[in-house]
Amino acid sequence: MVEKPDRIESQQKLQAKRDSGMFSPISGSIKLLRRWWRTAVQAEIDQQAVIEKIKADCSFTPRYAFLTCMSAGIAILGLLLSSPAVVIGAMLLSPLMYPIMGVGFALAIGDSHWLKDAGKALLLGTIIAISFSAFVVLMSPLQTVTPEIASRTRPNLFDLAVALFSGLAGAYAMIRGGMGTIVGVAIATALMPPLAVVGFGLATNNWAVFGGSLLLYFTNFMTIALTATVMAWLYGFRSYLSERQTQFQIFVMVVVFVGLAIPLGISLVQIGREANISRSANGYIKDEFGPRARVSQIDIDFNAEPILVTASVFTPTIKTGAEDQSSRFLSRTFNQAISVKIEQYRVETGNDAAKAELASKRLSEQQEAVETQVSDLRDRLALVAGVSGDDVIIDTAKRRAVVMAKPLPGASLSTFFVLEQRISSEMQDWAISIQPPAIALPAVRVLDGKIDEESVRQLELVIWAAHRSPLGLQMAGADPDFGIVARALAAANIFAVRATDLPAEPGTLEFQWRGPDNRETADD
Repeated sequence: MVEKPDRIESQQKLQAKRDSGMFSPISGSIKLLRRWWRTAVQAEIDQQAVIEKIKADCSFTPRYAFLTCMSAGIAILGLLLSSPAVVIGAMLLSPLMYPIMGVGFALAIGDSHWLKDAGKALLLGTIIAISFSAFVVLMSPLQTVTPEIASRTRPNLFDLAVALFSGLAGAYAMIRGGMGTIVGVAIATALMPPLAVVGFGLATNNWAVFGGSLLLYFTNFMTIALTATVMAWLYGFRSYLSERQTQFQIFVMVVVFVGLAIPLGISLVQIGREANISRSANGYIKDEFGPRARVSQIDIDFNAEPILVTASVFTPTIKTGAEDQSSRFLSRTFNQAISVKIEQYRVETGNDAAKAELASKRLSEQQEAVETQVSDLRDRLALVAGVSGDDVIIDTAKRRAVVMAKPLPGASLSTFFVLEQRISSEMQDWAISIQPPAIALPAVRVLDGKIDEESVRQLELVIWAAHRSPLGLQMAGADPDFGIVARALAAANIFAVRATDLPAEPGTLEFQWRGPDNRETADD
């Protein structure tokens, strides 16, 4: 039997494909999988219904604005109180999740009008959340960086991975109809708390907190939006884009992911390095003092130069040279300068463990009391000086507190002096210094060759202010009067230059600030 020429040609082409590798079990399986995905999975999706549902929830409406404010308010209060339960309450509202999903699906199908609508809702929601959070912080007496706030200022590569998986889950829930999953996704990615921390950083002028939390929010919403785009493509949502436009979108997405991954990866490496240093410092100090000693607390300041490790150790034997030995070991291990400071508390032999535990508890209580005292002092000084708590400088070792005050309505030089004296009387074991602003200085009168009794108090204020301010003094007055007041100033180690351009009545000495600091000692 002779085969037909067309059949022979068909068999030859099929054999040629097999020989060239164009037809193989793998490629055949892929084709079958694609066919099954299109017919059994994509065909089940009512694309129009999904799009209408997402569009209905991602526009800017009064309800959306109200929920955004409420979510931001709950989040910032939970962060200020360092209450995880309250912060989770803010996540449950999740008003920002829907416009982010809308941006992702609009990008996938190329609907520019929908993209603008969802983008507008997202932008306005972001601004509202930041502004409302900043307003709450400004009205709040609590403006310290809590652990809940600090945990959202250092995003890393793991945060990108969490946002990626959450975006996949959220987009799947949108497409397949499992809308309840969105609540879990909102808790996982936590869009609102980072925005609330951005508002906190803005209100307190803490730009490190502001930048870190803003990067975390940007990472979350960009990753979720782009992941939603990929999921929409995967489920075959009808696109109005050309093949060239789609390829450009893919290129941009790859660039964005890589651009986010690089700094987040660097941050993750740094966090891992810090964790290794903490673990090594803790282990080495424990081994150095032996099993009978107890390491109560280890704190590491990675912002110090060099890195500072402080530890409290309860030991039956005080070990000399422990700090230097630990510093050398850690510096050599990590090829970086590390300074170690160890406070050793001797515990008598016998019931060492019980005594060490009791001493540790007492030390912990003392440290908590000091921390509370320092926090209260910082808040009070910030309040009377009209500044934020970050502007108050406190040295707990030397028990000194310094703050540079801002001009306050109706506050004179005497006001700041009285405030400093009042706080100093309540904190008698602390050295309190309020640096007054460069406001008007009182005049001093000289009668019958000596300073008037009523002006003695004014001169004391001038001397007090001059000792605290970095600015110098200039003084104007007649020759005999100038010499009398100048000698009184010199006795207090204050030098005032003579100013000829300041008007002064006979018997009156006028003072004015001058800068920069050119003060000299009495010997000068």
